Amino acid sequence: MLVLGDAHADDHDNRRALFAAYREADPDVTLQLGDLMFYDLPAPTWFIGGNNENFDTVEALRNGLVSNSRVRNAHLLASTAVELDGLQIAGLSGNFAPTQYDRPRANLVGDRRRHFTYEDIEQAMELGSVDVLLTHEAPHGLPVAEEYDVGCSYIDDLLSALSPDLCLIGHHHQHAETTSGDTKVISVAPTWERYYVLDPETLALTWHETPTS
Repeated sequence: MLVLGDAHADDHDNRRALFAAYREADPDVTLQLGDLMFYDLPAPTWFIGGNNENFDTVEALRNGLVSNSRVRNAHLLASTAVELDGLQIAGLSGNFAPTQYDRPRANLVGDRRRHFTYEDIEQAMELGSVDVLLTHEAPHGLPVAEEYDVGCSYIDDLLSALSPDLCLIGHHHQHAETTSGDTKVISVAPTWERYYVLDPETLALTWHETPTS
């Protein structure tokens, strides 16, 4: 199972790196951790929305309305779960903004659609047993280097409620690891640097340098 971090594939060089990772890994199933920004993909890919996306496309996928030749093999996880390779995989789309969290999702417009709301967290809390959780926002304790304090209490609560064996994090463009309770938490590097392979049986995650062409 291929795992990809932030892609920012609206940029042509980043898009070449994204497709190089697909070619090298030749996956049947791919997980992607947000900031994808290009949705015509060579293999079935389940992704979460990041804070940089085409939000019209993401909202259409959220509502099952996409009928577009530029959207292929892209499946959004937005407080939803899917069974892949025997694993129950869930995803929370978006990042946290305190000014938007208490608003109904239907009231978010424009770029504000990048955020998750209380409705998204409440829906995710009801998902039940989960093996792998994908989020763009990090829980507390993740040792990434940022100019702000990393960690969101709503992600902490979600990990506590769902108790996944593994939580994969995008957004920070850094590889870092920690634990939260019984959950192993891994922030992954961006796709233009690394791609990852997840063993569905052991949940071991290994990384490889993304080919330059």
